[in-house]
Amino acid sequence: MGKYASNFAGETHRFADLKTVLAVASPRRSGDELAGLAATSDAQRVAARSVLANLPLKEFLNEALIPYESDEVTRLIFDSHDESAFAAVSHLTVGGFRDWLLSYEADTTALQNLAPGLMPEMVAAVSKLMRNQDLIAIAKKCEVVTKFRNTIGLPGRLSTRLQPNHPTDDLRGIAASTLDGLLYGTGDAVIGINPATDNVPNCLALLDMLDGLRQRYDIPTQTCVLTHVTNVIEVMNRGGAVDLVFQSIAGSEAANAGFGINLNILREAREAALSLHRGSVGNDVMYFETGQGAALSADAHFGIDQQTIETRAYAVARAFRPLLVNTVVGFIGPEYLYDGKQIIRAGLEDHFCAKLLGVPMGCDVCYTNHAEADQDDMDTLMTLLTAAGVTFVITVPGSDDVMLNYQSLSYHDVLFLRSNFGVRPTPEFELWLEKMDMVDRAGRMRVPSPQNKTLLRLIGDSHANAA
Repeated sequence: MGKYASNFAGETHRFADLKTVLAVASPRRSGDELAGLAATSDAQRVAARSVLANLPLKEFLNEALIPYESDEVTRLIFDSHDESAFAAVSHLTVGGFRDWLLSYEADTTALQNLAPGLMPEMVAAVSKLMRNQDLIAIAKKCEVVTKFRNTIGLPGRLSTRLQPNHPTDDLRGIAASTLDGLLYGTGDAVIGINPATDNVPNCLALLDMLDGLRQRYDIPTQTCVLTHVTNVIEVMNRGGAVDLVFQSIAGSEAANAGFGINLNILREAREAALSLHRGSVGNDVMYFETGQGAALSADAHFGIDQQTIETRAYAVARAFRPLLVNTVVGFIGPEYLYDGKQIIRAGLEDHFCAKLLGVPMGCDVCYTNHAEADQDDMDTLMTLLTAAGVTFVITVPGSDDVMLNYQSLSYHDVLFLRSNFGVRPTPEFELWLEKMDMVDRAGRMRVPSPQNKTLLRLIGDSHANAA
């Protein structure tokens, strides 16, 4: 029948090549249907998964989904592959790899040692054979620790990005939202602003305000304005207070070109940030954002399903030793992830695939207002991701980002996760909360009151500083 063929329900299903098998084996999602890559029936989907399960992992070393000669992401994937690390699973099929990942033998240390030997296409393939509980169970065993001014990714910890966006970049409004988030104990991953006006002078002003706030209260966290990487380079040239270099990335050279970047630009920016030596406990200086559908929306997916091309972006991230990476899982829209079910599945896939590759993955648990999703779906996803050991989540005031006009998690959602799962912020940030008398003896956030002089001073000083 050929290596890409299978009999199922009395019918023979044949697939042209490896990327067709991967696409047809994917769980249903609107982006693959939009691209004409999805399975035409459940029977065909199961047949493709049967082919995939019996495919040797070594097959991915022999067939590039995008030609090596024409794509620098492909070259990065193949050139950085660690054969000695891969040896531990090189004898397995994709189905056998799934079974091994679920075994006791595949513990945290084994998975950390394996990560450099895994290609993203292998990881995407095995995810397509998994139920949601499998994705959670295996990701929970993955431990990826990174450091800048605090230590992110330790077991039993859940970090948060405090996202105080404002539709006009008003410094007082941003300061008020930042203060609000700090009072809920959020912001240990990063205090990060998406600027409404994306230019160098505005970025300098925003960074100066955030860095002043951080230094005033000696907050052990990092700040970031999520501007284009070329803007960050210029900000650094002008002496701006840059902690982290941010950039959206994708899984093909062409898709990255759509973002106005290539690997050399990322290398230049990383070297510039490293030279500033602004970290205190480490010097992981990169912050990347990804999301299923980015390559398809740029018409740069090369016939690869959106989850597999997304996973290739994690190889780009891994090469630059980032402090943070997050998927904006529902942000790109229902054309790519139609409803809550698809968003939840994609969030678990992205987290699993990135963690297995050794990437410190967080998630913007989010949806756009025209998707068939609601906040109950986000409650489900944030709960499942916390069970899976997600590195961090993004939080905004009241779940509603008033600048980007989409729905995410709120500051108080983190209180639920900390209370129900016992997850804590980074050790350094936790000590700061204690020093500021912002938590009680049980580690619970205090409510501001006339008796709490520290909180009242923080509130008063921050309002005065913003004014």
